[in-house]
Amino acid sequence: MNDPYEILGVSKNASKEDIKKAYKKLAKKYHPDLNKEEGSDAKFKELNNAFSILNDDQKRSQYDQFGGDAFKYGQGGPGAGGFGDFGADFGFGDIFETFFGGGGGGSRRRRTERGSDLLFDVDIELEDAAFGLTKTFELKKNETCSDCSGKGGSNPIKCSDCGGSGVVTEQRRTMFGIFQTQSPCRACQGKGEQFKNTCTTCHGEGRAKQKKKLEIKIPAGVQDGNQVRLPGEGEAGKQGAPAGNLYVRVHIKPHEFFERIDDDVLLEVPISFTQAALGAEIKVPTLEGKANLKIDPGTQSGTVFRMKGKGIPHIRGYGSGDQNVRVHVNIPKKLSRKQKNIIEDLKKELGKDAEPQKGMF
Repeated sequence: MNDPYEILGVSKNASKEDIKKAYKKLAKKYHPDLNKEEGSDAKFKELNNAFSILNDDQKRSQYDQFGGDAFKYGQGGPGAGGFGDFGADFGFGDIFETFFGGGGGGSRRRRTERGSDLLFDVDIELEDAAFGLTKTFELKKNETCSDCSGKGGSNPIKCSDCGGSGVVTEQRRTMFGIFQTQSPCRACQGKGEQFKNTCTTCHGEGRAKQKKKLEIKIPAGVQDGNQVRLPGEGEAGKQGAPAGNLYVRVHIKPHEFFERIDDDVLLEVPISFTQAALGAEIKVPTLEGKANLKIDPGTQSGTVFRMKGKGIPHIRGYGSGDQNVRVHVNIPKKLSRKQKNIIEDLKKELGKDAEPQKGMF
């Protein structure tokens, strides 16, 4: 993309006020309604895009750091922190409207407004996150009205307010002169027609609140906070417009025994003094059930044993994380006289090995 600073003719340390002044001056010169020369449309769009970047602190910072690469198509995407094809969503008059309040005189049809997206939160167990599940839930939302099939009424007639065009025209006086602006007709919502008989169920909206049962497949390995998208299951649009999407956000409940760390799980296990000293084979819980774990002789408290592949499946790719087992040696708080004598004998037998290592204190 071309340098937005060069397009607006400002320096890289220009203030916002300087950028706005430069844009206003060039917008008046190249606006398609004021300049009929070939190429004025493209120049005006280029001005819009340049101003959109430099007038936004975050986008300007991105451009200053990464140049035009920060605005290449496909680098952004929803929630990714990029900006996608920045100019794709802007018509010639979009930014001009922020200064002058209208569409600049061009004919602008009303865009079909799809229904709103919805967010639904669902709680699952750690085991469900590990192995996946299909969950059914009920949601109350706007659905297409069954009585009018989403139309909003019957017997359509031409809108008297806009004459069937779907837009109303008005003139505005600005610092650059008089501009003719167009906006969607409020009476017919830009459709150009009204209904002689409005639907009494949805009151002309073409949608009504209903309860709906939905089923969602949550994949194995899902992380806390991940969202699963159900296309077209959001709010129904007005008068037959497309529905939005439903996003189901997953929350994983805290587990009684396991702590999840990425795709690994951590289990804290107590063992006895004799098991630590002599070694043992113990049974420990895993996400799949109980499994054997070998404790080596001389195991110290805090030692971590790894059970490979016993963790959470990787949601992207093959394999699973591990289960890490941290052992804690329980030292008896009360000993009988006989037990004390045995330990005293053990101390004598160990000799220097029973004393703290030199250099520790």
